[in-house]
Amino acid sequence: MKKARLIYNPSSGREQVKKHLPYILDKLETAGYETSAHATTGKDCAKQAATRACERKFDLIVAAGGDGTIHEVINGMAEQKNRPALGILPGGTTNDFARALHIPKNIESACDVLLEGKLQSVDVGKVENKYFINIAGAGTLTELTYEVPSRLKTMMGQVAYYVKGFEKLPRIKPTHVTIEYDGRWFEGEIMLFLVCNTNSVGGFEKLAPDAYLNDGLFDMIILKKTNLADVVRLTGAAMRGEHLNDERIMYVQANRIKIHAQNELQLNLDGEFGGSLPGEFVCLHNHVQMIVPEKKLGRFQELY
Repeated sequence: MKKARLIYNPSSGREQVKKHLPYILDKLETAGYETSAHATTGKDCAKQAATRACERKFDLIVAAGGDGTIHEVINGMAEQKNRPALGILPGGTTNDFARALHIPKNIESACDVLLEGKLQSVDVGKVENKYFINIAGAGTLTELTYEVPSRLKTMMGQVAYYVKGFEKLPRIKPTHVTIEYDGRWFEGEIMLFLVCNTNSVGGFEKLAPDAYLNDGLFDMIILKKTNLADVVRLTGAAMRGEHLNDERIMYVQANRIKIHAQNELQLNLDGEFGGSLPGEFVCLHNHVQMIVPEKKLGRFQELY
């Protein structure tokens, strides 16, 4: 009998996964999986649980929670010789990665994808000894995701990010950086940079329109030095997908990116604190197999 390990965050989102736990376990058992569940209790708990599931040769790992839970599970799996298939049940605040895969936020519908979907290889990003599946970035705005308290996220949802964002706007300042990407160079003052693996970032579904999950390339977005009014204006343009024509935006693709910053920049990986720069980002092509919807909805260059 196949074995599945459900790794879930009981407090993510509005505790939807926790509320639906009996339903999820029943669906997996009915589908023929001998299923066990692990509730996370703190930092790196999901990572450690994923590593153990790989070592014990489970057939399927299900990450149930928000982007932070998926991030930890990926970090627990990425260096293992045996990497089970990975399924996702979104239960967080923004669910960026699940949105990129077109996995429904509704738990019942997401379970249908989990049991009826297809396997698809996806790229994984690596920076130094850490991994990310959706987004890496640095700059004042990227710090929002790990500055919003978990309790505030649970109570207010995505609105919590906007509340925190307005607090930080007056403190946004440029930083001088040097970036090497696949033999090309950029040097100058920037407000932020993003290294994207998907087109769905921070609730913005048109931020990186050319991003594919299995093309072996990152989509890098740089916001060059500008003023506060332009930051606000470009945020609105990004929501409409109209930001890439602005001269303050640089948008390129690369497999390997090195960045050095004159001042300390905190790194954000999938919404979690990832240390400080400098760093080298490497795209690991088709590193993990994931269960995605059977219909060809996801952002894949070569569809299954």
